[in-house]
Amino acid sequence: MSDIATDAPPLLSVRDLKVHFQMPKRSLLSRHRDTVKAVDGISFDIRPGETIGVVGESGCGKSTLGRGILQLIPPTAGQAIWLGDDLASLSEKEMRGRRRDLQIIFQDPLASLNPRMSVG
Repeated sequence: MSDIATDAPPLLSVRDLKVHFQMPKRSLLSRHRDTVKAVDGISFDIRPGETIGVVGESGCGKSTLGRGILQLIPPTAGQAIWLGDDLASLSEKEMRGRRRDLQIIFQDPLASLNPRMSVG
């Protein structure tokens, strides 16, 4: 039997989160800037007992998603709600406490295992 409470309210609810970046103009004569859509409309819930992992190619937006949820970079649109609080509406002091609760682990390429080395 599973310990995951599927009928429990979510601890974290992410709704239509978008993180877009405006790129510099290509030249002085350019009329518009290109937009990079690093995260474009992702939604999910995490309930008590659940753990998620975000996987994908290098540069696909995994770390940007985490940074957007934690308000380390401002999302372009969408919401991240932790225990009923919209994280975008919290002060920096309140947000520091929430960041301790969320525990996102970013990839550290220097700490990765060397594929040429044995383990064990």
